[in-house]
Amino acid sequence: MTAIVAPAEELSVLAGLTEITRFAGVGTAVSDTSYSQSELLDILDIEDPRIRSVFLNSAIDRRFLTLPPEGPDGGRAAEPQGDLLDKHKKTAVDMGCRALEACLKSAGATLSDLRHLCCVTSTGFLTPGLSALIIRELGIDPHCSRSDIVGMGCNAGLNALNMVSGWSAAHPGELGVVLCSEACSAAYALDGTMRTAVVNSLFGDGSAALAVVSGDGRVPGPRVLKFASYIITDAIEAMRYDWDRDQDRFSFFLDPQIPYVVGAHAEIILDRLLSGTGLRRGDIGHWVVHSGGKKVVDAVVVNLGLSRHDVRHTTGVLRDYGNLSSGSFLFSYERLAEEGVARPGDYGVLMTMGPGSSIEMALIQW
Repeated sequence: MTAIVAPAEELSVLAGLTEITRFAGVGTAVSDTSYSQSELLDILDIEDPRIRSVFLNSAIDRRFLTLPPEGPDGGRAAEPQGDLLDKHKKTAVDMGCRALEACLKSAGATLSDLRHLCCVTSTGFLTPGLSALIIRELGIDPHCSRSDIVGMGCNAGLNALNMVSGWSAAHPGELGVVLCSEACSAAYALDGTMRTAVVNSLFGDGSAALAVVSGDGRVPGPRVLKFASYIITDAIEAMRYDWDRDQDRFSFFLDPQIPYVVGAHAEIILDRLLSGTGLRRGDIGHWVVHSGGKKVVDAVVVNLGLSRHDVRHTTGVLRDYGNLSSGSFLFSYERLAEEGVARPGDYGVLMTMGPGSSIEMALIQW
């Protein structure tokens, strides 16, 4: 007897999945200046061999950064918190505007089509938030609905997509945008410690925007089917951005064990994401994973049984930009979209990780 194979469009029905919204376009932007890891070691006058090793074995070639101005002696002095907040405002707004415009162009839309703007950042605090500042900067209709997600960290892009997808489902045919704008240069410390070195070797400036719309089958991008979240409460202090009393400023902390903690829990949330869908891990054709760092990506690959080809865009973004915090996964998605290999019916998983320690996933289908 010949087996009957259901068409790709029917597979989602068999799996009990209902479309939430669709991707309509994506756009990215970075700050003005990039540096290789070797150049940064020289500029920051880092001679400690342990710290140099962290920079040079990071699987990162270049990052876009806005460094402190050069002093009379040619060195770079640590900036006070007030100057860092000013840097965040200027850089995040500038990159955010450019990423938003690129995203709308990708979607075949204009600023006048935008109905909801959700801005995500963890590299500075602003009131009013980025959404209001970008709406003013670009002359967007002041009636545009908006929201700001602040301080959730590298995972927050998917938290925002979850929220905007809900808005989109309630406003069919209207355009919403998730905009992640992270001026990681505004969260840097220059103190010579290993804690600081790990952070300074990893993060870069970048913004990414994703346009979504529901109720319009003409939109060619993948549709969002399901979200899943998981907080590793035993590791809630493992990634944090809090006040450093010694330096009188905010400072990142990354526990050296966090890659292995995230990797060990990745299967738990993936199983939940696929539960009740009728899908198996082998049915996932495309993986868009946050470029959290070499060890994080390696741990995810090992624990989920992925290939290096599966995470080629993740590692490529890490190599070319470093960790871009909340927008990293959208840089990878943009590369996947430009590659043009996804076919109608293909399934994909988006995955981000961040403070909490938390893991977020979304299931999509082209």
